[in-house]
Order: sequence, then structure tokens, then C-alpha cells
Amino acid sequence: MKAIAATLANQIGKNHLVNCISRVLIIAYQESTRQLEEVLTQQKLQYEVLRQENKPEFQHCSRSYLCLLNHQRAWAKATQEKKPTIIIEADFVPVVNFGQLPLPFNPNQSDVGVSWLYTCAPQVYHVSVDGYAEGFSTSTVAYIVTPKSANYLIELAEQVKEQVGAANYSTWDSTVDSFLRRRKLKNYIGWRNYGEHGGLPNPEHFQNKLSRTHRADVLYAKLAFTPLYASHEKSKMKLLTVRLKARLKGIARLATGRFLRVKVIRGSSVPTRLIGFAVLRHFSLQL
Repeated sequence: MKAIAATLANQIGKNHLVNCISRVLIIAYQESTRQLEEVLTQQKLQYEVLRQENKPEFQHCSRSYLCLLNHQRAWAKATQEKKPTIIIEADFVPVVNFGQLPLPFNPNQSDVGVSWLYTCAPQVYHVSVDGYAEGFSTSTVAYIVTPKSANYLIELAEQVKEQVGAANYSTWDSTVDSFLRRRKLKNYIGWRNYGEHGGLPNPEHFQNKLSRTHRADVLYAKLAFTPLYASHEKSKMKLLTVRLKARLKGIARLATGRFLRVKVIRGSSVPTRLIGFAVLRHFSLQL
């Protein structure tokens, strides 16, 4: 366990996001991105805001498909970069010193798919000797793409349009991992979350029998500003309540074998490293 902790601590001390990323693309509709932009500016991260366009042909599209189109636009821009690109949605709230946090994968690796900076229903598959964790998430609130994986994800968008249709709801974000893994790419999760999903409940998720909300199970540090879900008179108590619930849910997922599955442990050549990663990430007083 001590060796694992030392490896993770060493990882934090190198390959900072600000030095390894080309720029940040913020996907937005009509939301204010002022606070988010201020944080990125303070962290010396170049960024661009991509706002959804209102077109007549979009009137009959589902919200999930419009979201996919927004990400597809970002993927197209990411293919033109030499370095990886961070893509975040407008309701993402980064933690303090976001830009100084470590890249969640080896920057010299050529087979990287995506790396989630914020995870929803995460799983861990493998942890390298350097502490990088291959894993799964079903959210696109905040993540990193490489030019190579961005090209593949454009294919995913076209596949969703053909097989599901623009008017229908789809959980396309839950297929990103398997889609890229079939193309021999490896996907990564951070040791802890680089920020919070600060948005309000999504009615389309509820209508399709999914959870209304999702929050980060454990954060790297305190949030840089108050999330939208807590921006009212009793904001501090709301924030503490939501964050405590998220922490407890994350611990429950670990205890019930949903973050690290028994099958994965049994099939791993480094089970101790896997268990150490999964357990130690929760050793934090930060809500």
C-alpha cells in the first residue's frame, strides 16, 4: 500500500495538465461560462467556448443527440491538434489548481483513447507500475481526447445517427469505452476527480429511467467555485449535503464491487496494486 501511495504522489508531481494539453474546449448552450473561463485563465490554460447553434433542422432532435453533435464539433477541432485536448461541458466545476494536476496517462503512449477527468459509474480495469489506471466511465462532463481517438469518436457519432436516429434518446456516452477499446485504444480514469458535475437534474435522463443526477465520488481538492446546484440562499448546506452523499455512494460502490469487480481482481496479474488504487483514493477528508 505504501508503494502504491508513493507512486501516485510521484505522478502528481510531474506531467501537469497545463504542460501536456493543447487547449480546453468548453461545450455550452446558453449557460454562463464566466467563472469557468476565469479559472482556466488563472491556470494558464488556453480555451475556446463552443456554443450550440440554433438551426431549424435541430428542432426534432433529442437532447442527447444535440449533446452528441456538440461533442462531435469539439472532436473535429481536437483532430487538428498535436497534443491532447480537454473537453468540458459548461456545468463542470474544476477543483482548485486544476491545471497543476497530473495527466492521467503516460504522455508518450500512442494508444490512448480517452481519459475521464470526471467520472460517473466508474470502474477500474488495470493500474500500471506508474500508477496510471485503465478504466471506464459513462459521462462526458470532462475528459481528454487525443487526435487519434477524436477521429474515431467522429465515427461513433455517425454510427449513432445511422443506428439510433437523431430524434431518439441514446446513452451514447456509455459506449465510448467499448467503441475505442475495439479499436485497440486504452481508456483511463484519474486517481480522483478533477472537478464536479455542477448541473441541475436532467429530465431526459429521468424519462428514460436513468438517475436524474450524478456527482463526483471523490475530489482531488476543494472546488474552485460553487456549483449551480448549490447556488441559492442555503448554498453551503446544500453543497455539503450533496458532496457527503456522493462520497458515501462512492464508498458503497467500492464495498459492493462495482468500482473494482471481483472478476477483474481475479484476472489481474497485479491484484494488490488494483486494490490499493481503489481503496486509497477514498482516504481523503475532502468532501
